[in-house]
Amino acid sequence: MKKLDKKRRREGKTNYHKRLTLLKSKYLRLVVRKTNKYLILQIVESKRSQDKVLITVSTKELLKYGWPKEKAGSLKSLGAAYLAGLLIGKKSSENSMAILDIGLIPNTKGSRVYAAVNGFSDGGGNIKHNDKIAPAKEKIKKEEFFNKVNEEILK
Repeated sequence: MKKLDKKRRREGKTNYHKRLTLLKSKYLRLVVRKTNKYLILQIVESKRSQDKVLITVSTKELLKYGWPKEKAGSLKSLGAAYLAGLLIGKKSSENSMAILDIGLIPNTKGSRVYAAVNGFSDGGGNIKHNDKIAPAKEKIKKEEFFNKVNEEILK
């Protein structure tokens, strides 16, 4: 049987075996993507292999909640990832189960992805996760302005 020659597979953008497994689960997906400056978190619903984005949060939005503009270069930090997860957890009114979709980001213990998952869970999102994989709370809260932004989000 000949493998399908798909453009996104050739370009290294999509792992179709992983995607198929996620689509078969029938759960909402918490999609975490990294750019050069920000992290983007989305709640995505898939019906008949068509994705519908329900909620999107970028770490750029943290500037509205009191993240210092002079620290805008640190919007990819562990603290920013946690707060973005907290924000999307607060925005997701549904309490339906979600699963994590990290795409081609390497699965690394203590990474920003797991800080975001931890924030999503703390914000009221329903996702299965292991706290042992998440980064330590001290690492997440090391920025001096973290508590101020956290309080603004939780209002």
